[in-house]
Amino acid sequence: MKKYLVKILSILSILTFVVMISCQNKDTKEIVVQEVKKSLPAKIAAPAPSPSATLKQKVGLTDVSITYSRPGMKGRAIFGNLVPFDKVWRTGANKNTEVTFSTEVMVGDKNLAAGTYALYTKPGKNKWDVILYSASDNWGNPKEWDDDKVVASATVDVIKMPMDVETFTITIDDITNNSALLGLLWENVYVGMPFTVPTDKAVMASIDEVLSGKPNARAYYDAAVYYNSENKDIKKTVTMIDKAIEMSKENPQFWMLRQQSLIHAKAGKTATAIAAAKLSLALANKAGNADYVKMNEDSLKEWGAK
Repeated sequence: MKKYLVKILSILSILTFVVMISCQNKDTKEIVVQEVKKSLPAKIAAPAPSPSATLKQKVGLTDVSITYSRPGMKGRAIFGNLVPFDKVWRTGANKNTEVTFSTEVMVGDKNLAAGTYALYTKPGKNKWDVILYSASDNWGNPKEWDDDKVVASATVDVIKMPMDVETFTITIDDITNNSALLGLLWENVYVGMPFTVPTDKAVMASIDEVLSGKPNARAYYDAAVYYNSENKDIKKTVTMIDKAIEMSKENPQFWMLRQQSLIHAKAGKTATAIAAAKLSLALANKAGNADYVKMNEDSLKEWGAK
């Protein structure tokens, strides 16, 4: 019996020792980790000299996204000095500027597939070359420039501004349904690269598909508004807007009638334009929409309504 008790006590002693060592090792590891963390240099949270930015803009039906870094003048002369003339510039700072199109686009006479491209420029005193480059994974300029990777370029005029722009800025300007300018501003310089998007092709296909089915009043209205904005067949435009108004006559809307009045006026149908504007005005007054009240009043005056 004693022999068994001694054996059990021995086993318990060993287990206790193992547990104590394990705990000591754990404590030691934690102490070592804490000491290592203390010895590492602290990371300071500070703003980047050229902060990053992302611009997103819808042009027609195309999503355009631009990711870039924005250096500042900081008292420096920029073009012809910090940024030399007639040399390829990264057009920003840090990683190369990226431009992403969700659909195909046209730059100059080049048709580009949807995708992401690097943006480079070659600034000059009076003109710039704006370049889209297929490799977009460089840090600044490529180590070796490859002309075969230039997918599109455009030469654009320099527009001098009456004031300095401190921080490099990219914009999307002069937006229409089918085109826009990719604008670059810094110091007292603005340049804009035109590009076009295939909006009309997509919209016309959509109109044909929807109107060949079972269109509602809103479908006819949207089609008429697009036709009108793009100066398409005025007779078809009048037919579509009139169909929209006829289908919604049980619940007329001042904004739909406003478009009917404008389309009829454009088609030379002044009498029916005035009638639609008067009804639109009455409904806008009832809805408390001051903007439409004023627009209708101005049009009625312009068209000589009594």
